[in-house]
Amino acid sequence: MARSIAVLKLSSKVKNVIAFAQSVANALTGNPSLPTPTPPLAKLQSDIAALAQAETATLSRMKGAFEVRNARLAVVRSYVQSVVDTAAPADALALIEGAGLAVREASLHDKPALAAKRGSLSGTVTLVAKAAASRAAYFWECSTDQKTWTEMRSTTQAKTVASGLLPGAVYFFRVQALTKSGEGDFSQVVSLLVT
Repeated sequence: MARSIAVLKLSSKVKNVIAFAQSVANALTGNPSLPTPTPPLAKLQSDIAALAQAETATLSRMKGAFEVRNARLAVVRSYVQSVVDTAAPADALALIEGAGLAVREASLHDKPALAAKRGSLSGTVTLVAKAAASRAAYFWECSTDQKTWTEMRSTTQAKTVASGLLPGAVYFFRVQALTKSGEGDFSQVVSLLVT
């Protein structure tokens, strides 16, 4: 999996991410460096509205709202990063800065939040997360469409093997860590074609 050349600096507060994402959508609209983003900006606008609604539900302590909010947050956070990751490396930094965003360059030693690689057996994928703390629980999820997520076996190590996957299908994975400080956000989604 290719490393990001430029990585977005994002707030940990959801309301700030919503405001930031809206400014991203505004900055990318009509941006000559990004004439046809994938997914389209209309999808980002829809995702921002869904995140704002989910954050309101979370603040009102509706049952299940926290999980929905975190899923929406992961989608919004990964949007611009995914656009950058698909750009040519030489253009990635210019693309983000052209959209008026703050960036930091990814270190060569910067371990990704989540990495997926094909397992040694057909239908398996090895997942490795960046360790959240010396003592943590990791909640793994997979999906084939990024809409419906299936919980996998949780672990106390930042590594697991997904098995029983359909060869030839693309799977999406994410992880959430629980430390003594509480639940973290879901990681950026990674995908892999299973063999």
